[in-house]
Amino acid sequence: MKNKLMIFAFIAALLVSFSVYAAEMKKSGFISDYSGMKPGPEGGADWVYIKEGVNFAHYKKVMVDQVTFFLRDDAKYKGVNPDDIKELTDAFNNAVRENIGKYYPLVDQPGPDVIRIRIAITDLVPNNPGISAVTTVMPIGLGLSMLKKAVTGKHTGVGETSMEMEILDSLTNERVAAAIDQYSGGKLSGMKKWGSAEEAFKFWTERLRKRLDEYHGKEKGGE
Repeated sequence: MKNKLMIFAFIAALLVSFSVYAAEMKKSGFISDYSGMKPGPEGGADWVYIKEGVNFAHYKKVMVDQVTFFLRDDAKYKGVNPDDIKELTDAFNNAVRENIGKYYPLVDQPGPDVIRIRIAITDLVPNNPGISAVTTVMPIGLGLSMLKKAVTGKHTGVGETSMEMEILDSLTNERVAAAIDQYSGGKLSGMKKWGSAEEAFKFWTERLRKRLDEYHGKEKGGE
């Protein structure tokens, strides 16, 4: 009887922990359908969806939509400098070319062997120009961090940002995969300076390329 009670208690604890974790999924509205998302594997994206039976090896080329940015809902300052958005967009495009385009042809037209990728960077917090002389869009927490560094020479800590990605068949626009991921200092130790967003782009595009490599039976970046 005691063993049964212990087993029931263990199962209940698992259910509670799972429900708490599942409740933490953030939805910006970028992904067309959040149903079917499940907690991702250790070391992978936080939440994932993969269509059953899809053959990713069928796709040889990649079409990437222009990246979309979402401000964090509770950001106190909502102003965004267009130059900052352009800078972040350019950084994202550079990461795509460097980490995906070198290994898979990047195209701008749908095709039978073309996979379409939509990506949004969410939870961005604009830095208030009234607080700091430097205005930029950064992952949450970095504005305060850089402000303190200017005064004390030390960072308050590392920031965090989130990503939502949807992968579609380019001809039918049928969703074949989706992912939601959030990064903080524990996952991305390089987020200590203004280039932190670029580091996040590099991390995510490298991870995507590695997944494509796995589907195509490649190793070490398409070799």
